Amino acid sequence: MPSFDIVSQVNSMEIENAVNIAKKELATRFDFKGTKAEIVLEKKCMNAHAPIPGDSGQAFGHNPFGALSREGLPPAPENSPGDSGHRVEAKQPGKNRGRVDITRQKAGRGGKTVTVVKGFIGIGLLEKEQLAKAIQKACGTGGTVKHGQIEIQGDKRAEVARILSRAGFRPVFGGG
Repeated sequence: MPSFDIVSQVNSMEIENAVNIAKKELATRFDFKGTKAEIVLEKKCMNAHAPIPGDSGQAFGHNPFGALSREGLPPAPENSPGDSGHRVEAKQPGKNRGRVDITRQKAGRGGKTVTVVKGFIGIGLLEKEQLAKAIQKACGTGGTVKHGQIEIQGDKRAEVARILSRAGFRPVFGGG
């Protein structure tokens, strides 16, 4: 097991608080339940122990659904990944991914016009950032993702609507 020494002056109360928070995290997280992971703080030493896959303990990457029965379920399609436990989610371009609102804003931006896309439902930050990058590239402008909204520099509502339609969204124009 690797070990290392840290030589510095520390506040022991801060260390105890950090270890207690880590212990609570180990106790409450679903992916650590049933494992023998632990953090032990001794007078001058802190140890963290976790089982290694193939060891007598349960691995961290275990499948929590592995013990569920498939009885009464319809058979899986031929091209499904089967019992591997990994699902590859393909994006369906024809699927309606919901309504998004496209507005133009100038207020509070020093007179600069910004196209704002908001109202995304069910997509994460990473996908919004990828979508924003594609829109920026197609429009030839800059932009960002702030507060769950995509902001594109300039009045690019038509181009943004075209790109969002191709991505399966239903763009709706709003504002001035």
